[in-house]
Order: sequence, then structure tokens, then C-alpha cells
Amino acid sequence: MDRHPAPTARLLLILGATSGFAAVALGAFGAHGLQDLVDAGRQQAFATAVQYHGWHALAVIAAGLAARQSGTRALAVAGWLFIAGMLLFSGSIYALVLGAPRWLGPVTPVGGTLLMAGWVALAVGFWKAGSE
Repeated sequence: MDRHPAPTARLLLILGATSGFAAVALGAFGAHGLQDLVDAGRQQAFATAVQYHGWHALAVIAAGLAARQSGTRALAVAGWLFIAGMLLFSGSIYALVLGAPRWLGPVTPVGGTLLMAGWVALAVGFWKAGSE
């Protein structure tokens, strides 16, 4: 059995909630603070990053709750993949919109790939948790 310790699930829950807060704060900044700083295309890119950030904050919480209940390692892995994906995907978009060097651009699809891997790990974790 591939049990994962409860402290990891707790940390995922805390990071998911904190990330949800950050997504709301960044969304407010994007809606109100970027209007005079960047063009409409960059505002839309920022909004996309906020949307993915918010959804995946909820996914981290779901993975944390499921990992706490079942202890299945794949569920915890899913949470960590979502966190890494949010940092790289949304984080790189936030940074690029705010003027980071263009070499950061290739980081965005790596983050997207990690987000997709998180969903696969979540499915595997649910599958394993159901067979216990």
C-alpha cells in the first residue's frame, strides 16, 4: 500500500487555500491595476493565468482532502504537480505580462504540462483509493 503521511495532506490544504487567496488578489490587481500599464492582449493573458491559478488552487485542495482521507501517494503527488504547474504556468505569465525577459516564455508550457500531469495523477490516485 502506498500510504502518504497526513502532514503532507495538511500542507497541501494550506498551500491550496493560500494559493486561492493569491489568485483572488492577483485577479483584482489584473482587473484594476493593469489597465494603465499594459495593452488589452497582455491583460487577457494575465486573466488567463489568474483563471488557471484559481482552478488549480481548488484542485490542490481536492488533492489534499483526498490524500488526507485515503493516504494514497498519487493524490499527494497530484497536489504537488498542481502547485509546481501553477508556479511555472501562471507565474511565468504573470512575470511576462509585467515585463520579465522573453526567455521566460518557454517555462509556460512546462507548467501547463505539469498541470496536465497533476490531473492524470489525481485520476490514478482516485483509482487506487477506490481499490483499497
